[in-house]
Amino acid sequence: MARELPFGSLYRHGFVRVGVAVPSVRVADPEYNAEQTLLLARQADADSVVLTLFPELGLSGYSAEDLFHQEALDDAVRAAVDRVVAESVDIDSVLIVGAPLRVRERLFNCALIIDRGRVLGVVPKSYLPNFQEFYEKRQFSAARDAVDDHTTVAGQRVPFGADLLFEAVNLPGLVLAVEICQDAWVPLPPNVFAALAGATVLTNLSASNIVVGKADYRRQLCVSTSARNIAAYLYTAAGQGESTTDMAWDGQALICENGNLLAESERFAADPQLVTADIDLQRLAADRLRLNSFTDNAHDHHERVTRFRRLEFEAPIPAGAPPLRREIPRFPYVPADPGSRNRRCAEVHHIQVAGLATRLAATGSQHLVIGVSGGLDSTLALIVAAQTMDRLGLPRSNVLAYTLPGFATSTRTLENARRLMRAVGATAGEIDIRPSATQMLRDLGHPAADGAPVYDITYENVQAGERTSHLFRLANMHHGMVVGTGDLSELALGWCTFGVGDHMAHYSVNASVPKTLIKYLIAWTADRGELGPEASAVLHSVLETEISPELVPGAVLQSSEATVGPYELQDFHLYHLLRFGFRPSRIAYLAEHAWSDRTRGGWPDLIPQDQRHEYDLATIKHWLAEFLRRFVQTSQFKRSTLPNAPKVGSGGSLSPRGDWRAPSDAPAAAWLDELARNVPD
Repeated sequence: MARELPFGSLYRHGFVRVGVAVPSVRVADPEYNAEQTLLLARQADADSVVLTLFPELGLSGYSAEDLFHQEALDDAVRAAVDRVVAESVDIDSVLIVGAPLRVRERLFNCALIIDRGRVLGVVPKSYLPNFQEFYEKRQFSAARDAVDDHTTVAGQRVPFGADLLFEAVNLPGLVLAVEICQDAWVPLPPNVFAALAGATVLTNLSASNIVVGKADYRRQLCVSTSARNIAAYLYTAAGQGESTTDMAWDGQALICENGNLLAESERFAADPQLVTADIDLQRLAADRLRLNSFTDNAHDHHERVTRFRRLEFEAPIPAGAPPLRREIPRFPYVPADPGSRNRRCAEVHHIQVAGLATRLAATGSQHLVIGVSGGLDSTLALIVAAQTMDRLGLPRSNVLAYTLPGFATSTRTLENARRLMRAVGATAGEIDIRPSATQMLRDLGHPAADGAPVYDITYENVQAGERTSHLFRLANMHHGMVVGTGDLSELALGWCTFGVGDHMAHYSVNASVPKTLIKYLIAWTADRGELGPEASAVLHSVLETEISPELVPGAVLQSSEATVGPYELQDFHLYHLLRFGFRPSRIAYLAEHAWSDRTRGGWPDLIPQDQRHEYDLATIKHWLAEFLRRFVQTSQFKRSTLPNAPKVGSGGSLSPRGDWRAPSDAPAAAWLDELARNVPD
């Protein structure tokens, strides 16, 4: 960038604020229409909007019919264009304005791209509808009929054609393409080839009269266009003031991004509208980078894609620090909407059960062996194991569940484990690992074997290893399969005991399920009541228990989150690093936006008011650094040898056979340095 932007500016972190405008118009009154266009353009400027889209033929009115061939209207349109161009000098927003323009004895339905007194280019409409209520070929020529690739507008010689892309040199990732109304409705629309040529923000100036059902179809078309092209799609249609001789107009305007509707206008509004949204350019770039079939498709259409002319401009980025106006979910793995969350939980559950059932059938075994601690992870794994037996038509007693209390096992978790095993109908067992763990400590010459309070990593891992060792030998005895319980969050942070510890199993059902989602899966199971009232009661007790490995005895409960950081925050960091590969400073910016104000919405209803935490930037920076050290540098060797497990979500998994392949000996210096340099303390 030409200048350093403040950390709090949305433009520093790859976002761009865009606007879709629906001005008041008067048919065949370009002077009035220019005034209304400039009114909304100045409003966009005041709101830090870098790009503002106006409707098709907005300076003349779309419904002028044969008046388009009148020289008086042509003169008035040119005067209106001159005025908009001249007065745009003081407007810090790129304007995309619709007007009829005569070029070499032909009349074209055009979009003018105007940047602070400069016309960057003119794009004519490619596909002219000439059916039902439309009669555009009576007045206009199509883009393919143009004989010149330049024209003169407001005294400037400018590029002309449907092959123009506009690239912001000071805002990486902003490449603009323009099409007009019907262009989007054809089987191979211009937006497809523009996106393959690198356009990330696709815009459509439309008039589009309204009939019953059309608004829903437009919305569906725009959303799907943005998804197919991995792009933003801006659309605005004519509204109040167009002629109603034979048609009506609703002024529908939409901003979509990669399959999501970000903003929409009020339809049939009596007043002018400016609708804005903040587009995430870096997220679009990340998705395109990973989806190699996108670039393969561009290669297959090389001849068409390489025809585009790329014109550079400098976007009018605000000098201050406009804050991001976009909902960043605090829990990216957990939908805030209860209906969506329930559907997510059902889908994850079915994937886990189907994966385990298939593996069990493939082995020829009919028994599952699982360690149950009374904590979140083993509770979910036990639920999956029990319902896998239901799916296979086997008795739940074929689940051989064991609780294995150690030196610091609490009464609460032990009792929860016992109750849960009984409630789900598993064959319950209990093995006290303290004698065997003490013997190993004695064999190692560890002072804790003789009662000394030396609670180091060896002391902890001896217990974890003993538990898993018992489970594997139990599986040998019963011709069963050990079900792993560790989750995605623990794998990301390396919070698991390597080798014959909780890192290992015959099959892991939770390995791509983050800690924040596990809570909701358990709550969803409890609320459905399929395991019975006793199981539902103990599931709620598990949810209310603090997360702890319970390996170190003492008056104060050992807290996992005190060591590795709050799971809700670390899951946020994991999602944005794993899913998109964002740089640490951007993750910190997003986290601050999501977590620094507890008064904003987006809280899943399971979280009580007194547990709705708030994290300032300094806290986020601290825990993000801890996450980066653990994820990049110190724990990859554990993930490189993971047992098999089903992938459950698009947020990614850490399997070396699936989403994540990384060297086990890479340093985290590049990530930590970027965080230190670019995030203020």
